[in-house]
Amino acid sequence: MAGTATVRVSLWLFFAFMLGACGKPPSLLEQVQSRNELIVITRNSPTTYYEGVDGPTGFEYELAKGFADYLGVELRIVVPPNFTDILPLVARGDGHLAAAGLTVTNRRKLTVRFGPVYQEITPQLIYRMGSVRPKTFDDLEGHLEVVAGSSHVERLEILRSKHPELSWQENEQLESEELLTMVWQQLIDYTIADSNELSINRRFYPELRPAFDISSPRALAWAFSRRDDDSLYNTAVDYFAAIRKDGSLEQLIERYYGHITEFDYVGTRRYQAHIEQRLPTYLDIFKQAGELVSMDWRLIAAISYQESHWEEDAVSPTGVRGLMMLTQAAAKDMGIENRLDPTQSILGGARYFERMRDKIPERITEPDRTWLALAAYNVGYGHLEDARILTQKNDGDSDKWIDVKENLPLLSQKNWYKQTRYGYARGREPVRYVENIRSYYDILIWYTDREVVEVEVSKPMLLDSPAL
Repeated sequence: MAGTATVRVSLWLFFAFMLGACGKPPSLLEQVQSRNELIVITRNSPTTYYEGVDGPTGFEYELAKGFADYLGVELRIVVPPNFTDILPLVARGDGHLAAAGLTVTNRRKLTVRFGPVYQEITPQLIYRMGSVRPKTFDDLEGHLEVVAGSSHVERLEILRSKHPELSWQENEQLESEELLTMVWQQLIDYTIADSNELSINRRFYPELRPAFDISSPRALAWAFSRRDDDSLYNTAVDYFAAIRKDGSLEQLIERYYGHITEFDYVGTRRYQAHIEQRLPTYLDIFKQAGELVSMDWRLIAAISYQESHWEEDAVSPTGVRGLMMLTQAAAKDMGIENRLDPTQSILGGARYFERMRDKIPERITEPDRTWLALAAYNVGYGHLEDARILTQKNDGDSDKWIDVKENLPLLSQKNWYKQTRYGYARGREPVRYVENIRSYYDILIWYTDREVVEVEVSKPMLLDSPAL
């Protein structure tokens, strides 16, 4: 407590000095920078913020971390107990902003100020496959439950004028992801979720289906206090302009959503069955391979599934074999005597992938480094380099997967591949290859991390500055 008091006295003296020196109190931006801390209010969900394999992650977290870096300060995340707490906390100034996948609505504009729009989503009524699909709200036969305080409640209240019998229950304890799980478990009949939330969660719960859109696309934006100080808000506007201009925002959207635009129900269900039926046979080998090359074993397993569906005697028409589908030349290079031996195949494939990743220029950061290495594993490093050169010719960033994947298909077009060193390649194949592995990897993480310790819910720390 004494330490806290000392800090507060020091801050008070600093602000008093600033007031005397400048004739006015420091701006909110100056307070953030002097304290070296940006306090962001958010929520736990796959589309916002959660504890991942390597620590905090999530689309909103990455955006907020980028803003903190832009300001040159540390990021502190606050997760209030309930979704309904988020906007009141921001309105009172108990945090600097809310980055929580918030839909911009007229009602919310009365209490908070929204920053630049960074994404659009569509709210949808969700049901489980196997039950009758409703076409309108008049067709609902069962229990509809939604997140309390969400924009969906506001929309339902508007729609009730057209559908007088429409009723629903607001849940103050659960997040959208948990309500989607309840629909899948048939504990409730319907919920409403944003299209991006459904895209992520239906890979884990394949029977979830959108019945219909409940509105046109809606904008997502950060929320700020409506107080007079515009300094932090204006800097956020500049930040979003900067990440739009340099492509960082588009790259971030691709990182979280680029590989889940298409959904394959049969393939997803088959993969989940194979996780339970086939993976245990090779689990220890995958873990051994992960230790061998200092890599998450689940990524190696995802590569193997894409290659062979975890069938150790798999053979392709082109002669590649085994769990990792190595060519004879690659097997020889890795010292593998029997490509159909599970241990030799997995360990050899992991080392071969490690070699591809080591070839990628060191300046390329993750996850682009891994996605490019996967493409090289599939199509060959030479063809990948050809595609990167074409990316540069087409004014793209050859160090970013989002740009390279747009140019890889050009390797199958004569007017393009004749400009390259290694010539023709089936360029669309490595794009599908990488995107499939990304989805397999995400699902495998979800399967194996369901028992991890949940993120501690923080109590909001009130800011003691009168300027907030």
